[in-house]
Amino acid sequence: MTDLMTLIQERRSIRKYEDREVPEDALRQVLEAVRWSPSWANTQCWEVIVVKSAAAKEKLQASLSSNPATKALVQAPVVLVLCAKTKSSGFYKDQAATKFGDWLMYDLGIATQSICLTAHSLGLATVVVGLFDHGKAAEAMQVPDGYELVTMIPLGYPAKSGSAPKRREIAEFTHYEQW
Repeated sequence: MTDLMTLIQERRSIRKYEDREVPEDALRQVLEAVRWSPSWANTQCWEVIVVKSAAAKEKLQASLSSNPATKALVQAPVVLVLCAKTKSSGFYKDQAATKFGDWLMYDLGIATQSICLTAHSLGLATVVVGLFDHGKAAEAMQVPDGYELVTMIPLGYPAKSGSAPKRREIAEFTHYEQW
């Protein structure tokens, strides 16, 4: 297994996939990574819809307009649709406990990173899709009231991979003691 820093450095957003199924064991390992992701007060606010059928993927694709991942959504053998229970994460006694209110985006961000790194460690690829009509996608997936469909993640074997984009140096974003 590759060490964590190498996985972080080598993971890429992949938008072209091979026509090859994702083994159930690999999918289970990716979902296990979600299971063990940290969350606010262990609320585990996430729900994951595993989409494999072409018809369901086409419904999700219809929620995108100008997104570079439009083709990837139907080309990938699996799409993971991440949803979150509202008014759970970041709440204490039914009241928002922080300035930022509902903490679901933070928790799903952690779960998303767990998915992407675990998939990469297994030789699989992902891309995080966030630019789409969330209401249309939620309707297509029959997401119930009290939950938000947050992101979609195509998952499969990469048809090609690119090089690393330029990254800021640590000194460019790190401050000590104060800004």
